[in-house]
Amino acid sequence: MIEFCASNMHHGTDRIMKIFEDNDAFEVTEYGCLGNCGECYLNPFALVDGAIVSAESADELYEHILKAIDQQQADKEALDKLLDDL
Repeated sequence: MIEFCASNMHHGTDRIMKIFEDNDAFEVTEYGCLGNCGECYLNPFALVDGAIVSAESADELYEHILKAIDQQQADKEALDKLLDDL
């Protein structure tokens, strides 16, 4: 799940949110506030499965979100393998 803050859209995250919304592989939600006001003011950010992902620009945020999703998937697969080996 990728969560975006409506108050953070001035950083250009609305464009990034739209890219993910247009791809059925992602669950995207927009909230009026995610409670990360300091982060919201300073940088483009989103929550990816509850973890803050931020960047210097909206385009960079897109790349960081993809990396976070890949890392979370790799972590999940490693945990599943570990549990299977028990």
